[in-house]
Amino acid sequence: MGKSPELKKLYGNLINIKMNDLTADLLARLQNGIDRRKEEVLVPKTKMNMEILRVLKEEEMIIDYTEVEEGLSVEIVYDGKEPMVTHFKRVSSPGQRIYIASKDITPVLNGRGIAIISTSKGLMSGAMAKSKKLGGELICKIW
Repeated sequence: MGKSPELKKLYGNLINIKMNDLTADLLARLQNGIDRRKEEVLVPKTKMNMEILRVLKEEEMIIDYTEVEEGLSVEIVYDGKEPMVTHFKRVSSPGQRIYIASKDITPVLNGRGIAIISTSKGLMSGAMAKSKKLGGELICKIW
């Protein structure tokens, strides 16, 4: 992230902290933004975050994401005053990777949510991975 004066004033030296799990940070920022009814949330720009946001956009769980100087700006989908997505759960972490076979992929909340899986063909939703008979690392569940 850039060191713009506004960010420096708001966050001080926190913007210089290096994190190990940027995916968990993405999910936490989205969760916090939704909890506070924000229309846009700023997240760090990484290849993994961009792929997760691509899957969320394909599944119509976010409106869009755009590249800005500080990272990525994510537009949240609301149905009236209620957000379309309310929970983000990190499953596989850097310390404990969780892998799943295609036959073991189950719907999240009876199809109301999605699982994001990292397969040999890239990141995709659990339903897409199951239809293509691909297993992989279970990154997170979103509902």
